[in-house]
Amino acid sequence: MQKTKTYLLRHKRFGIILVAILALNMIYGFDPRFTIINLLWIVISIAKID
Repeated sequence: MQKTKTYLLRHKRFGIILVAILALNMIYGFDPRFTIINLLWIVISIAKID
């Protein structure tokens, strides 16, 4: 549990962006291309940080 908590504290940006993507999908309707592109962007950003 401690490892998970440490990971989430290090990657707050991931959580914020994920919540924003979900909110935009709920407001404007689900767009698979938008979601996939943004999730890939998050993965690449986190990979660069580590």
